Amino acid sequence: MTHTLTAPNDIAFAAPAPRPAARWAVAGGMLAGPLFLAAGLAQGVVRDGFDFTRNAISQLALGESGWIQTLNFLLAGALLLAGAAGLRQVLRGAPGGTWGPVLVGAFAVSFWVAAVFPADAGAGFPAGAPEATVMSGHGAVHMFGGMAGYLALSAAFVVLARALASRGLRGWAVATRLVPVVVLAGFMASAVSVLAFTAGAGLGLLWLTAVAARLAGTPVNH
Repeated sequence: MTHTLTAPNDIAFAAPAPRPAARWAVAGGMLAGPLFLAAGLAQGVVRDGFDFTRNAISQLALGESGWIQTLNFLLAGALLLAGAAGLRQVLRGAPGGTWGPVLVGAFAVSFWVAAVFPADAGAGFPAGAPEATVMSGHGAVHMFGGMAGYLALSAAFVVLARALASRGLRGWAVATRLVPVVVLAGFMASAVSVLAFTAGAGLGLLWLTAVAARLAGTPVNH
């Protein structure tokens, strides 16, 4: 009799296993950061006049070969949006399962904004381009879109830390609450060091890859 009462309870509280399609979608989101950064680093090495200590990766969308970085933005946004949809399925009914994916989706859209509204030229890039003395309209949208996107990512980390904790990943949860501090510090230091900005933004992308992988591969504790 005790067995027949316990078994239904176990079934009722068991989290459904993520569908294969959801795992593939999350995998797409996991690829977004590494692919975006690899493409940016490769371009930065070969583009004439580009200097990682003076120029942001987003400026690679300027000049004759800028279309490559524009495609990089569009692809990263699409992969991140797929990852957000996959996380929504993986986290269904779990802590952080609603707002975490929504915030990751907002981060994804910021990449499309960056593709449509390019950054201004400056700090010697593109080579031969005149130095911008005032920020253009598209440059302002690009900057504020990026700020909004990384604020959304930072908030997503705080929310997704709850999901990690619910899976017994306490160390991961603590680290995921600390990473936004480093990301935002990089943004605050951007006026002094572009390299600090790039490092902070890159950390955010790579940590999202790591968090998505852990969430997709670890069941909820009950």
